[in-house]
Amino acid sequence: MDAITCLKTRRSIRAFRPDPIPRDTLNDIVDCARLAPTAFNRQAWTFVVVQDAAARTRIAEATGHAAFITAAPVCIAVFCGPNEFWVEDGSAATENLLLAAHAHGLGACWVGGYQTPYAEIIGSMLGAPPDQRLLALVAIGVPAEAPEVEKRSLADVIRWERY
Repeated sequence: MDAITCLKTRRSIRAFRPDPIPRDTLNDIVDCARLAPTAFNRQAWTFVVVQDAAARTRIAEATGHAAFITAAPVCIAVFCGPNEFWVEDGSAATENLLLAAHAHGLGACWVGGYQTPYAEIIGSMLGAPPDQRLLALVAIGVPAEAPEVEKRSLADVIRWERY
């Protein structure tokens, strides 16, 4: 799939088939994430790939709103180290995760971690050092849905020269 098609067709998937995802595919998805832009090339991210069903259930329960993490065969937690651009860097890496999953024919959904009441709980659950902050959780799997989502038109969002 070419990059433009990938960008224009990716959608959040919240229903997954139970099919396992090959380790090589997961390695490639995380490899794409680690190649995201990063301020001053700090690369202050770590990706925790969670395949264990019980752990995914505990993560889903901790969020209080993302039960679909339990059904996804994989959840990747995106942690970033302390620096002034950790949110931007981690967000770019998370977007790369989403796009790489889609390019592999998988579905994914970004669940927020930044400034959530469960961020520290999940960090502790996954053994993250205290200086690492949870930015995102990404559920990944073979899609069991194909949502058609209405997006705002280009004319509604573009301005030239001034707002």
